Amino acid sequence: MSKTTKLGIIAVALASAGVVAFAANTMENDAAALANAKISLSQAIASAEQHTGGKAVHAEFEHTRAGWAYEVETVNGAKVVDVTVDAATGTVVAAVDDKMDRNEKKENREEHDERD
Repeated sequence: MSKTTKLGIIAVALASAGVVAFAANTMENDAAALANAKISLSQAIASAEQHTGGKAVHAEFEHTRAGWAYEVETVNGAKVVDVTVDAATGTVVAAVDDKMDRNEKKENREEHDERD
């Protein structure tokens, strides 16, 4: 094996290790943020459902520009609403009608889930 090939393999191995370490660190940070959230996922869902009068069909814990929040999607009849609930206070900070086609949203969610 040539010296160039060996160096290439080592470089790829080091880059891969860095990506894995970054991903592990990100997951640890997300887990720590969730553990430090003042309200639980079930409390955020209840808040979103009460705010919209709908039922939750999807929820995520995400970092937003304003900090950590729960993103809850609710459905009431044909109306779909994306609700953002502050993880520190439990306050609904945004509720936006989701006009995206349900089939299109389902396809995007499945694609997102495959990437996770």
